[in-house]
Amino acid sequence: MSLYRGMDRAALDKGYSNSAAVPDVAAIIRGWDERSVALRAKREHRDGIAYGPAPRNTIDWFPAGRKAPVIVFIHGGYWQSNATPLTHFVGEAALDRGIAVAHLEYTLAPEATMSGIVAEIGAGLDFLAANLADMGGDPGRIYLTGHSAGGHLTAAHWAHPAIQGALPISGLFELEPIALGRLNDPLRLTAEEIDRHSPIRHIPRTTTPIRLIVGGDELPELRRQTADYAAACRVAGQPVIELPSPGYNHFTVLDELALPRGRVLGAVLDLLG
Repeated sequence: MSLYRGMDRAALDKGYSNSAAVPDVAAIIRGWDERSVALRAKREHRDGIAYGPAPRNTIDWFPAGRKAPVIVFIHGGYWQSNATPLTHFVGEAALDRGIAVAHLEYTLAPEATMSGIVAEIGAGLDFLAANLADMGGDPGRIYLTGHSAGGHLTAAHWAHPAIQGALPISGLFELEPIALGRLNDPLRLTAEEIDRHSPIRHIPRTTTPIRLIVGGDELPELRRQTADYAAACRVAGQPVIELPSPGYNHFTVLDELALPRGRVLGAVLDLLG
């Protein structure tokens, strides 16, 4: 039986199974961990700064000098897996350019609901806005980015007053297909949450610029989600810019932030002027 755009549950599960679509995903993830370990060994950092009461309400902070601009990064994992240390590597090129990086952690499902996760990210951004000056960063130059589920959470906070740019990477902007497959087993999305937390249904009126990135070798559903969101932004009068990343899959696309010539890092530098 068709549940969404001609797909039944099995097709939806396959359509959003990024790991199954990339044969060498285990090696890529091992590489992330190795690169993150190497970065921590050579860069000053402070892990586990609390921004809220829950155990995972933490920020891992990589400073880059007084009053440095800041990239805030939110990891992916379909809101139900992973942790900030795995993706510390994405900040290497930014740090080399004098940009500090804050990795914003959150409680995972099923311990947290989608509403709770979204609220936690907002609380983390509030904390950074209030405390970055003391931490060494510039609270007037915060740029928010995130990957996959982190891309969704980035879009959900596009209009947060603390940020000067939103850069979702391979984001999920419509939650209905997520709610119809196995990914929803730990999330338990309600109809009200699907509507409230699907960014494509609530394009904000904001002057904060947005840049959308998705790998050219990603699953069709991931590419469609970004394309549809870009179209919705334009209909709403938002001058969104898409940054196509040919040759990148759902995992290697993070090199668009991690490497010196990456499109995400380049977009942040452009926004910084």
